Parts: sequence; structure tokens; C-alpha cells
Amino acid sequence: MATKCRFLLQRVLTGLRAHAVWYHQASCRGHLMCRTPARQLSSSDRLHMSPSANTGPSSLSFRTHTCGELTSHHVGEKVTLCGWVQYLRHDLFIILRDFSGLTQVLIPEEDSATSIKEVLCDLSVESVIKVTGTVRKRPVGQENKGMPTGEIEVLAENVEVFNVCQKLPFEIKDFVKKSESLRMQYRYLDLRSSQMQKNLRLRSQLVMKMREYLCNMHGFVDVETPTLFKRTPGGAKEFVVPSREPGLFYSLPQSPQQFKQLLMVAGVDRYFQVARCYRDEGSKPDRQPEFTQVDIEMSFVDQAGILSLVEGLLQYSWPAEKGSLKVPFQTMTFNEAMRDYGVDKPDTRFGMKLTDISDVFSSTQIEFLRSALSQSEGSVQAIRVPSGAKLFTGKDLEELKQTAKTQFGQELSLVLVREDGSLKSPLKKLMSISVTEDLLRRTEAKPGDLLLLAAGSLHVVRPLLGSLRLQAARLLEAHGLSVCDPAAFNFLWVVDFPLFLPKEDKPEELESAHHPFTAPRPEDIELLFMEPHKVRGQHYDLVLNGSEIGGGSIRIHKSSEQLHVLKNILKEDPSLLSHLLEALDSGAPPHGGIALGLDRLVSILVGAPSIRDVIAFPKSFRGHDIMSRAPDSVSEEELKPYHISVRWPTEGGQEGK
Repeated sequence: MATKCRFLLQRVLTGLRAHAVWYHQASCRGHLMCRTPARQLSSSDRLHMSPSANTGPSSLSFRTHTCGELTSHHVGEKVTLCGWVQYLRHDLFIILRDFSGLTQVLIPEEDSATSIKEVLCDLSVESVIKVTGTVRKRPVGQENKGMPTGEIEVLAENVEVFNVCQKLPFEIKDFVKKSESLRMQYRYLDLRSSQMQKNLRLRSQLVMKMREYLCNMHGFVDVETPTLFKRTPGGAKEFVVPSREPGLFYSLPQSPQQFKQLLMVAGVDRYFQVARCYRDEGSKPDRQPEFTQVDIEMSFVDQAGILSLVEGLLQYSWPAEKGSLKVPFQTMTFNEAMRDYGVDKPDTRFGMKLTDISDVFSSTQIEFLRSALSQSEGSVQAIRVPSGAKLFTGKDLEELKQTAKTQFGQELSLVLVREDGSLKSPLKKLMSISVTEDLLRRTEAKPGDLLLLAAGSLHVVRPLLGSLRLQAARLLEAHGLSVCDPAAFNFLWVVDFPLFLPKEDKPEELESAHHPFTAPRPEDIELLFMEPHKVRGQHYDLVLNGSEIGGGSIRIHKSSEQLHVLKNILKEDPSLLSHLLEALDSGAPPHGGIALGLDRLVSILVGAPSIRDVIAFPKSFRGHDIMSRAPDSVSEEELKPYHISVRWPTEGGQEGK
């Protein structure tokens, strides 16, 4: 009973303090402010705080509730809200916003509340305030069903203005269009938008669930690895960091690859971290010079074990509002992916597969087709675009041909199937009736369809048609034909990649298809020493809706095998990896792992066009921070301790001193 009395007394005292209003004229701005004195908490105050105040989004805060949580169940309660002024409507009410949503705050009309009304009516949009008042139901007919708090409003009884906002470069409203450069210049304003708030919170919840799954359910250890490292042979370009020792430089790691393997040698057994990684490759819609990956490594595991772990991880952490995930995911070999889709990360939400029609033209007299078939790995391939002949304009068809020419140096042949079944194509006069019938039968072409034909070496034709397949799908959707279900999430494992590929600039030399630490398939180990170009690696990629969101492999765990790959196949200097080679000779267990691209995964989850929309402070397309103007210049004096100087390019493109 005594406890209850103390609690009631505390509520009364708090209510009295809440109505103690004082005014002052804000210097420079002349805004009248109305607020309560700062509350001083004694030890007894702390003992008798409501239990609900100790947890949740309003714990340890000035507010009692967030702006997005009030409903009709709160009617009659006195609440305190903090947030930004989203709208001011005719001196009648304001809309207050925080990360959780919006609440309508009614401006009192009574003569006794003139001071509060003056303060609220004098506010500018995006000013930051605290409002205390009573929740009440909105009058009948004034409810807003499109607003989660649309059944209620808060009658303001006390206001404190924390900050008056000056003029902003753009409005903080989702429907207001802003250029990306403006959004990035004022990123702290752009992050106030409801969509960006949702993106960051979904990302946070996803990572939290991943940690739970890995640590609590499978015994993984979260280990941080160094950011300052040394150059890794092969792979992406790395950022270089000067040291104070003349001629010696660090590199920022593209991934914690070597460290996680060393942790397996160290007996950590199961490692993960949410790792920051760096690549000096500029920026693209799905790439950043600095990015985040969920990095995983396990000992005493095979490929099937890693795949099962990742499927369980995604199933456990997947947001409930996005539906459930079905496991196991579909699996496809690298050769199957290239054969059917022309790319090693196919979007399996729609068909339009490649069709090999080489035998249709095996005895053709069409010169360019005959020439293509006569070369090594020569082939004629086709894609059927449903309704393409009916929907595509002349401009669309020209765009497809230009893509083939400019990006792949190839000619593209178009065959349009008219509604009456006749063909429109430069090839029509050159094809016999039997060849025409075979072509339509093999491609399953119907009236209104479009056929895209390309001839040449398989390693050129397949990627060409793989790219055109995606372009054609985008064109179909632009013309109103639904090709991909926007709510679908099609996961796919691609396995059995070649371990090595010919270098683009030196085809006679080999480079790693994944990285130099990937182990060959057990049945291909003998080929590693005789015909390395035929070896398949234990490498696996995870693809979601046509985007690679993860990649990993079973690693080489024997020093002699790793040395052979580096020295004899890749022609790399083994001394750069002497520490790893020594470690592998010190009793290294079989191990493997994977890295999931967190930025890319979240961007697909929320339907963002770029990973920049799921990163709090991303870099621009050129890799710059537009807000802080980084990278920035450094004076010669500041460079002296690092024993380096800048050579500025001259007008002729030559470097000067």
C-alpha cells in the first residue's frame, strides 16, 4: 500500500511540474518558447519510475511514447512526444514526426493556452520540439485511415522548443524528388526520410538475427581482424596507406580472407564478423569502395555444410514481412548457368533461356553464320522474347543492336514473328522453308514474338545474349508486361566454377576465377599438376534475383598445394604469402567459408535501386564523400613524415614534380 501511495504522489508531483511553464525570448530569432524546467531525478524518483520506461524505444528518454505508436487504446493518457515538425496546418494542428511515424498534435484554442499556441504557430517545418498533452479520439469523420495513428490526436498542454530549423535545401518528404548528389551532400537530412529510416532499421534487425543464429545456435565466435594489412596477390585493386617507414606501405584488405584462414589454423574453429572491406575500383550501383560483408569461416566442414549453414542463417534472419524462405535453395552448375542464361549469376524469376540452334544452320549458305560455325567453339544461339515483336518499337530494337555492337563487338540478327505467323527479318530471304520451320520449332516462337540471334565463339555469344536477355526483360516491363514478380526472392547456388580462367590481356596465362586460396574438387586434383585450365574449384556463389550476394569456397589447407598454385600456375611471388604458407604447414584443418554482401542483400530486400540507399554515409559514383568533401588535399609538410610527395599531372597528361 505504501508503495502505491508513493507512486501516486510521484505522478501528482510530475503533473504539477509539467504545468510549470516559463517563457523566454530566444536571442536572434525572436521565437517564443514554452517549456518545463529540467527535471532533477533523485534516487527515490528512479525507484518509482514505471517499469515500461526502462525498456523499449522510449526508455531513458524525455518522451513517454514515440510518434508512431499511439492508438485508440491510449485515449485519455497524458503523453510526452519528441520529434520534428513535419507540417503546420492553418494554426489548427501540427504533425510531429520521429523515426517511428507521425502524430497529429492539436493546437489548443482556449485563452488560457495563448502562450502555447503562439509557440506552436511560430514554428518552422523541421524544428525540433517536445510536446506533452492528452491523447483523445479524433472527431468523427476526421480520422485518417492512411495513418497508423490516424484515429487519435494529442491536445498540446506543454511545449518545449529544442531547436528552430532554418531554411533547408529540400523538403523532408518521401514524395519530393531530390537528385542523388543533393541527397548525399545533405545526407543527415536525407536520412530523416521514412524510407531511409526503415532501410537502416531493417538492416540492423537483420544483422542482430544473424548474430543470434551464428553465436547462440551454432557456436561461432565474433573476431575482429586488422584493417591495416599488406598487399594480397591477384584480385581487386587495394587502397594503399603510407607508413612512417620510407618506402613501406599498408594495404586496406579487400576481405579478411587470410586472417580467417589463420584463425582456423589457430583452432578458433568457427569464426564470423561483420567486416568492413575496401576495393579501389570506383563505384557502381551495386559497389562501393568501402563495403560491409558478413564473413564466415568453419573448420572440419565440406561444401554441403557451408551451404546448409547459410540457408539456415538467411531463413532465421529473414524479415517476417517479406514472407518465409524455402530451403534448400536451387543449385545450378556454372556450365548450366552459362548454357541457359549466358551469365554466372542468372535471374531465375523469368525464362527466356538461351537456345543452341547451331544444328538448324549446320548446312547454311548464310556467310556470317557459316563462318561463325567454322571457328573453335563456334555456335549460333537464340533468345525468344515473348511479345517482343508486338511491343518493341524501332528505337527499342536499335538499342538492343547497339548494345551488342558497342559492348561485345558483335552483330545481332533480329527475327520478328508477325501476328499472321510470317517473318520480318533480313535473314528471311536467306532461309529455306525447312530452316524457317526448324527455327520456329526449336525456339518455340509464336506470333508476336521476337527472336534475338547471335553467332560466334561461345565465350562471346553467351555473355552477349545473357546481357540482352536482361535488357529485353526491362524493355518488356517498360511496355507494361509483367516479367518479374517484384515480391519474389529467388535464391540460387551456382557451383563447380572453373578454378582458373585465362587472363583477358594474356590468354596464355591463368588467373584465379575466385581467389588463389580456393581448393580444387577432389576428383580434379591430378589435373592441377597437368592441365590446370580444366580444374573445377570448390567455389560457390549465392545469387538472389540475378545479383551475386555471396561467394565462398573450401580452402586449400596443405602448404605444398598452395605453393604450387601460387608459384607454378599463377606465377605469383610466394614470399608475399610466406606467413600463410608457414601456417598451413603448422597443422591446418580442412576449412571453408563464405562472405555475404550485406549492402547488396539489404538493397534487394527493400527494393532499393542502389546499395547507397541502405548505407548511412556512402560514397558517390566517383568514390567521393560529397558531404565532407573527402578525399581532401594534404600539405607537403604533413606528407614529410611519410617520405612521399605528390606528382601533379601536367596539361599534356605527363606527370610533373
